[in-house]
This record gives sequence, C-alpha cells and structure tokens, in this order.
Amino acid sequence: MKRLRIGIIGLGHLGIAHLKNAKEIDNVEIAGINDINIDKARKLSEEYGVPYYQKPDDLIKNVDCISIVTPTIEHYKLAKHSLLCRKHIFIEKPITSTTSEADELIEIANNYNLKIQVGHIERFNPAFKAISKLKPAPMFIEAHRLASFVPRGTDVSVILDIMIHDIDIILKLVPSEIENIEASGVKVITDNIDIANARIKFKNKAVANITASRISQRKMRKMRLFQKSSYISINFLEKSAEYFKLIKNNEYQKDNKETIIDYPGKNKKVLYYKLQPPDEDALKSELNSFIQSILNDTTPEVSGEEGRNALDIALKILDKINE
Repeated sequence: MKRLRIGIIGLGHLGIAHLKNAKEIDNVEIAGINDINIDKARKLSEEYGVPYYQKPDDLIKNVDCISIVTPTIEHYKLAKHSLLCRKHIFIEKPITSTTSEADELIEIANNYNLKIQVGHIERFNPAFKAISKLKPAPMFIEAHRLASFVPRGTDVSVILDIMIHDIDIILKLVPSEIENIEASGVKVITDNIDIANARIKFKNKAVANITASRISQRKMRKMRLFQKSSYISINFLEKSAEYFKLIKNNEYQKDNKETIIDYPGKNKKVLYYKLQPPDEDALKSELNSFIQSILNDTTPEVSGEEGRNALDIALKILDKINE
C-alpha cells in the first residue's frame, strides 16, 4: 500500500504529540517538520530523525498531506496555500477564525478532491465511540468541560478553546437545526472569555446546556444525555461511560450480565451498564483516520463542513455574550 508523506507545521505541545503519534502509524512517512522557532525544530528533527524546513512553503512542496498545529490565526493562510498546492490537510480546531475562511477552504478542497479533517479529538475518545454504538437520541444534554489555567490557548476565548469540543459532539448527536441560543460569559484572567455557559435549543425540541471554564481547580470533561427510557453519562477524562435503560420485565433475559434495578410497582426493570472501552490513544486514532480517508478516498470522520459548523455555533455563542 502507498506510503503517505506527511508534514507537520507547528511544534508546540500538541504539534509534538502529532509528531510522536504520526511516527507510529503504518503507511506514513514524516517527510518534514516546521516551526517558527528554528532551534526547536532543529532539535526535534535530530531527536525524531526527520527533516526540518525553515520555510513552511518548502515543506508543503515535499509532502502529500499536512498537519497544521499552529495558533488559530495562522490556520487559514497555511491551509489555503496547502490546498492550492494540492495537499490534503489535517487542521486543528477551530478550523479557522471565521466561517467565511472555512467556507473558502472547503470550496477549494471540493474543487480539487482534497481531504480536510478537523481536529475535534473527542470524536475519537473511546468513551464516545462506545456510546455511539448505542445510537443515542438525546432530548436534553448537559455538558461540563472544566480545566485549570494554562497560558496555552488563551489567544482565543474559552468557547473556541475548549467549549467547541462539546459543541461538535452535540451537533453530531442532535440531527436538527438550531432554533435559539442563549449565552453568558466572563473575562477573569485573560483578555478573552474564560468561563462561559450556553443553552442551545433545537427545532426538534432537544436542548443542550454547556458550561466551559479554563480557570477551575479541578478538571472535568463530562456529558450527560437524557432520552426516552434511557440515560447515558460520558466521562471523556476517564474514557468511561454509564448507561441506564428502562425495560419491561418480560424483556429481561436471565443471562444478562448487567446490574438490575427493580422499578417498584411498574412491572419494569432498569438495566445498568458500566462501559469501560479499551484505553486507545485518541490522537493516534484521529490521525490514522485522516490517513485512511486519503488512502481509501472516503469522507474524513470530522469533515471540513463539520468543523465549520462547530465554529459557526461557537462564534454565535461568543456574539451572544458580547451583546
């Protein structure tokens, strides 16, 4: 099978993680790396045994695909140049700074039959992959994503920094147009919004309540899904999930291994499942998915359009707060 030559632009914390994981993927050759800090790029080049390029343009010319792991403000320029050079792109979230920039990238990619995958890594979290098999249809979603403060990522608001992960997941779970958005947020430490809450109402009557903070003492990445006759709780941090399902007594199989909770006087039982999927590396799965979409000419798991839609809602939430 063909080996794809990939380049990585941006060697911060996440860019180095891309470098480490890409080296472990079959059918991939790291053809080069680039960072604005030339000394850092040179050091990593020696450590990982890969070429480094002082100019992004020179790297882009010598690869089949590019992983763009730079600050958001640089995404559009690098991605557009890569696409015009006929290169597939993996681009970290958010896809761009504006939806018009994202739309332009998507149009170029479609014109040249190129792949865009956006780095919404929680799609590849083992816990989310496990509950996806249950085909959830939530009517109320509660999401909390809390992080302790680190300077990285503060060039954008907490909405574009971490809330956008949950926005993407919710848009994947609820197949409906949005009817209304309410939001509030506060600047606490940085010049951008550091803690925010949004309430999204969908036309199918589903509601999502999302809270994100990057100034919390403890980390939390949880989502709860409420739907008819069942409830699902996802812990993205621990990569685990819980599933409660209401059934009639005559639907219960005695050889079921699930925990059983009787529902008094209702001729029903509640089944409880503790889902503990394999501890896979989400970033490695994400990058491998991108590579496979190129090799097999399939739509990426998180397409440019989906990345654009998550950005659109994130910016609308930000607009509501700024009002």
